[in-house]
Amino acid sequence: MPLTNTFKVYRFRWTILSIYMFLIAVNQMLWITFAPITSDATAYYGVSDIWIGILSMCFMIVFVAVSIPASWIIDKYGIRTGVGIGAAFTGVFGLLRGLVTNNFELLLIAQVGIAIGQPFILNAITKFAARWFPIAERATAAGLGTLAMYVGILAGMMLTPYLIIGSGIGGMLYIYGIIAMIAAIVFVIFAKEGPPTAPCRPDQEERSLVYDGIKQIFHTRDFNWLLFIFFIGLGVFNCVTTWIENILGPRGFSTTQAGITGGLMIAGGILGALIIPMLSDHYQRRTPFMVIALAGATVCLVGITFATSYWLLLVSGAGLGFFLLSSGPIGFQYGAEITYPASEGTSNGMLLLMGQISGIAFIFGMDSFKSPINGSMTNPLILLIVLMTLSTLVSTRLKESSLMSKEKVHKAA
Repeated sequence: MPLTNTFKVYRFRWTILSIYMFLIAVNQMLWITFAPITSDATAYYGVSDIWIGILSMCFMIVFVAVSIPASWIIDKYGIRTGVGIGAAFTGVFGLLRGLVTNNFELLLIAQVGIAIGQPFILNAITKFAARWFPIAERATAAGLGTLAMYVGILAGMMLTPYLIIGSGIGGMLYIYGIIAMIAAIVFVIFAKEGPPTAPCRPDQEERSLVYDGIKQIFHTRDFNWLLFIFFIGLGVFNCVTTWIENILGPRGFSTTQAGITGGLMIAGGILGALIIPMLSDHYQRRTPFMVIALAGATVCLVGITFATSYWLLLVSGAGLGFFLLSSGPIGFQYGAEITYPASEGTSNGMLLLMGQISGIAFIFGMDSFKSPINGSMTNPLILLIVLMTLSTLVSTRLKESSLMSKEKVHKAA
């Protein structure tokens, strides 16, 4: 019997997506809080730079441990329960962080609590898109969910320094704690598991649970290639944003110039996450846009590595963010489509997990292989350029999503 194209799409999906995006943005804002104020935080707490770095690094470490259990809970008990757990951890420990501002040990415990909530929130991006949106809008929905991550990071980078001027570190953490609790309460009250009827055909809806899905996805050739691409791409993003000041300092760029470059990377990513996934949905293609994004990101990484003029550095930074971060939501959606009927939470979580593992490895690797003479990170950056080139070549071997191909056939019919 032929599958019908008749199904209903509900306008309320955009309201639910907005609530979810707000929660994502707040969680990421709490993660990045201390990155732009490292020197102020070390003086305030009387600890070394590495301990302030651990306040952010713990998110990557915790993600590795919690990602698969979080995906299982999301798949087994649904979005409202799974993401609701992440919202609770974010709200409770975000507020706790604002109440223990003078005690570094308790602050670190609160930061770990927020980090536990992160995979429960982020691993549901593609599952949320599949539950509420038709397949022709899913890359756009995943792109907006990923966009919220970048908005949260940018907000944390920009707002934190200004908040500590007027309110101090303690006041800033308390303000963020109130925002976190509001985001958690709003999600718990208004979030719904799904629309009354599925927004897609039956063959685009049914999914298997996480452990069955894990066995299946590792037998999918293109998904294994995609894991490699995310391992390189997210690792590059995490280490470049972490070491941006150390990368540019040996070439004579100031801390302010490095900060502006990092901010433009995130701003470029926000723009890319808006534009590229929408084009992918419009043309109903995934793989060409991933190839373009990775190739563009590789060229811009060359600029970050060798630029000596400020204008070229800014263009390279904005371009790296635009291309590299826009490839993320398309990759998430592509991974969910090619591993069907494995759960979206499983594929999404595994891709993010690879990025967290490589982020930790690349961050420590960049520091270990920098020049002992002047601290230059050119040599490890050249290695990253080689890896990005390899990931671009790998992306050309990916086959188009069969679900998108079927959708084009059904629309043509």
